Order: sequence, then C-alpha cells, then structure tokens
Amino acid sequence: MSTSGGKNQLVGTRLSLIDKKILKILLEPLGGEVTSRVLEQKLGIPRSTIQRRRRQLEKTFLQHPYSLNLANLGYRRVDLLIYTGGGATQEIAKELLKHDEVTYVGRSIGEHTIDLRAEVIIKDNSELLGLLELVKAMDNVKDVIWSEIVDVIGQKVSIPMSIIDKL
Repeated sequence: MSTSGGKNQLVGTRLSLIDKKILKILLEPLGGEVTSRVLEQKLGIPRSTIQRRRRQLEKTFLQHPYSLNLANLGYRRVDLLIYTGGGATQEIAKELLKHDEVTYVGRSIGEHTIDLRAEVIIKDNSELLGLLELVKAMDNVKDVIWSEIVDVIGQKVSIPMSIIDKL
C-alpha cells in the first residue's frame, strides 16, 4: 500500500472479472439498493461468493453514504467559492467547519481566485446572505461567490464503466 496526502490507496490493484461485474451492478445509476440475492440472480454466482467479494469491495473501494432529499425538507445546497490570501487557507477552512450549515470544505486548484470550495445547507436567501457576509468578514478572505445547481439535466454513475474494466 502507498499513502498519498495521508490517505491510504491501493496501487496496482487488479480486480477479478467477478469483482468488476459486481461493481458495475452496484454503481448503476438510480438502481437503488442492490441485494446480494439480486447480484446472485444477475451474475449466476453463489450467494456466499457474492457476499464475500462484496464485503471486500465495500471495505476497500466503495463509499455508500445516505443523504437527505433537501428540497423536500425546504433546504438548498449551495457552494461557496472562496478566494483567500495571506497564506491562511487552512485556517479559514477550519473556521468555516465550525458552522453547522457548512458540510464540506476542500482546497482547490485551477482557477487562481478560488482557493476553497465550501458546501453549505441553507433554508433561504436570507440565510445565504448572512453566511456570505460572515465569510467576507473573515480575515484574509479576499472574495466569495456562490453557485447553486437549480436543475439536474442528467446523472451518470460516479465513474465511467470503462475505468472499472481497466482495474
């Protein structure tokens, strides 16, 4: 195993054909929860084999978080794109994470005026305005803009199936 940025990742791992087939079924978009019984029926592989391999895949390669349907609860998910200065990016990120409505903060590269991306959950524009003002008032924050997805046109699996074939 090799480490990168403090996180473990398997390098040079080859998955079996069965593992790849299981992954493809588990990662089908909008497929819902896939039971071991469904996998057994689709693949014609004994359930014990499915369960053993699935456990290993879930432990090593898969992430399966639940999430709330925020729109049905009257909330919105908004991204704050933050331009920092003074070498204080880490400190600003840690300060943002102290706020309940901030669910994620990541450092970014690419656009020279976006150093942090923060995902926040808000109820209305008034909350958004208050949060924007709070972030703008932080030391070493040069600017903050926000972005929000208002209409999902489509969604694919998390990665192209061709990448699973290469594993």
